Amino acid sequence: MKRKYLSLAIGSVLVTALASPVVWAQEAPSDTATQETQATNLNAVTVTARKREETLQEVPVAVTAFTADALDKLDIEDLGDLDAQVPNLTVYAARGSSSTVTAYIRGVGQSDPLWGVDPGVGIYLDDVYIARPQGALLDVFDVQRMEVLRGPQGTLYGKNTIGGAIKYISRGLPREFDGNASVTVGNYNQLDVKAAVGGPIGGADSGLRGRIAVASLNRDGFGENLETDQDVSDKEILALRGQLGAYAGDNFDVQFAFDWMDDQSGVRGAKMLAANPFNALFPQYGANAPLDDRYDIRSGMKNINDTEMKGASMAANWRASDDWTFKYVLAKRESDTETNIDFDTTPAPIVDVRAFYSDQQVSHELQANFDAGGRARGVMGIYAFDGDAGGQVLNNFLNLQFGDTQGVVSTESVAFYADWTFDLTQSLKLDVGARYTDEDKHAVVFNRAYADGTFSQPIAVLADFDKTVNFKNTSPKVSLDWQVSDDVMVYGLASRGFKSGGFNIRAQANVFPQSAEPFADEQVDSYEIGSKMAFLDNTLFFNLAAFHNKYEDIQLSIFTGFDSNGDGTDDSFFGDFTNAGSGTVNGAEFEYQWLPNEHWVLSGNLAWLDAKFDEYMFKGVNIADQQEFTNAPDFSGAVNLEYRMPLANGGNLSARVGYSYQSEVTATTEVVHDPVTGANVQPITQDGYGLVNAGVTWRMNDAWSFSLNGSNLTDEEYRTTGYVIPALGIRTGFYGAPRQFSLTARYEF
Repeated sequence: MKRKYLSLAIGSVLVTALASPVVWAQEAPSDTATQETQATNLNAVTVTARKREETLQEVPVAVTAFTADALDKLDIEDLGDLDAQVPNLTVYAARGSSSTVTAYIRGVGQSDPLWGVDPGVGIYLDDVYIARPQGALLDVFDVQRMEVLRGPQGTLYGKNTIGGAIKYISRGLPREFDGNASVTVGNYNQLDVKAAVGGPIGGADSGLRGRIAVASLNRDGFGENLETDQDVSDKEILALRGQLGAYAGDNFDVQFAFDWMDDQSGVRGAKMLAANPFNALFPQYGANAPLDDRYDIRSGMKNINDTEMKGASMAANWRASDDWTFKYVLAKRESDTETNIDFDTTPAPIVDVRAFYSDQQVSHELQANFDAGGRARGVMGIYAFDGDAGGQVLNNFLNLQFGDTQGVVSTESVAFYADWTFDLTQSLKLDVGARYTDEDKHAVVFNRAYADGTFSQPIAVLADFDKTVNFKNTSPKVSLDWQVSDDVMVYGLASRGFKSGGFNIRAQANVFPQSAEPFADEQVDSYEIGSKMAFLDNTLFFNLAAFHNKYEDIQLSIFTGFDSNGDGTDDSFFGDFTNAGSGTVNGAEFEYQWLPNEHWVLSGNLAWLDAKFDEYMFKGVNIADQQEFTNAPDFSGAVNLEYRMPLANGGNLSARVGYSYQSEVTATTEVVHDPVTGANVQPITQDGYGLVNAGVTWRMNDAWSFSLNGSNLTDEEYRTTGYVIPALGIRTGFYGAPRQFSLTARYEF
């Protein structure tokens, strides 16, 4: 690790309120530990989904929300820990990275982090959209709540929320001085320090408020590079958030925010799943059969996997009257990444890749919110986005082929949206909305082949183009909800989601001319019915959702082998990006919470997903019946049982145990059958598995608390993703975290 000890930082992006559907809480927040243990009913979290305060049980949207207290008790350390607690959600670190996010909701997402490719699940930090996945696997510190919105969110959130949205909402600016600090130690030499402080500046009546939060997150590696004796799969992150608000009475305020994150964790360890036949070309490195440990590697590449991300925003809020409020938000974000990816995990240069990513984005949003207390209310807005994403990728294949991929993809997007709710009767409500998007994508790509690994003698131009493509889309939504009784609401929803197309910066136009052409945008039309139910004097919550999605022009990233020298065998590969075809996704989701008495709480979820390709065109042949959706298990779910007990000194003790399960899943998007060559290629899969977690929390008083947590207690070995490149003998799996224990001391003031 480069920073073995603590170096603290600070950061944050504050508020923008893009339009946000809503959520429900794992448990209600409480002011004191005593109030928490004496609770006799469950309270739905108040959210601002449609730009007004509502509870989850009132909102006709499939959303899960977690308060800060629930996140602590469930030991949620980053966004990747959410997936077991949310139906039909899959989130994990991308293949070679520790902080690059891969996210899927209801079978919709995107696993390729390359620039020019947009995600299918939107990540939002205080409602500011994070356009690139690098650094977006956000760590949890000084958070107010998290929300996961399932299904297309095209009306209010716009493009690239075709599968859904994940919202990270940090703590706001307090009216009174407060703060907290915590230290966590654990196995693998874990040492995390988090702290935050905020309150009025210059006196309670000054009109100025501020907050600053810092985190230093450190852990040794799960594995080792046996060639260099360096840790792999370690963690070394500094993060910072700062906020400043100026309030001119109750009707106008301006809030500024800044966030920064520096990830200097090493590369991720991966397991070679099959011996690589090309090792025989490099006898000087010896035999390299698969290792027993799932995290150890033998890479000869540098242990560099660095990401720096930062952002700033300004939000101005004006309550013009009792009926109208306006908001203007300006936000800017940047990130830079340098990484080394050893696909074969051996010292032999079979597939060694160095990659550099950089991006910047600026967004503007102007909102108008109307609510006169009558039968109609809604929000309207204009959103503009301008961003550049680019970089360079240097490839070394077998010390014989050397490639340099360079380019920039620029995006200019403007959207107009509106979402209104009408009370048809006292119990029947109609919600209608639409968003129109007009987007230009401009790609400048220059890819060359070189004579050797110095990348100084070009021998061929593989792609050289400067092209622009335009995408226009209208995404409508209509929902009808009926309050059957005080405790039961049912709804029906039809909506559309849209993800823009783009360009493949890996294009090899000399061999595959089509690769220099833009791929099309994809679209999901979703039809959903659901219910929000509360029984037994609000001690039992049931939330149900069932959906039918038609998924068109599905974008897929595929490694395709080809014959580069005409000898009849595939000796190289090409990273293609294409629209595979269409699919149908059906599913059902069930979330529950039960408080039988003041001591026990039972919560969890169950999910079913049936995702099938209707059309998958490969080399002119429909192979839909041979392909599986990525990250779309048929069944998944979780159950959490918590016991709470008040103590004589005014504190309390709580203990919980949780179990999560998912059935067999396909983790990569390789074509399993090539109808031209007849070659069979099996994707990376993972059999069904379950994880056991547990924790104990002791709150001494309002200030001090201590918690002991354990995750993956049975040390289950499970793959999250991998690489399959048959042309170069690559078959590699990346695994989830092993058994971990941690002890946290926290002080609040």
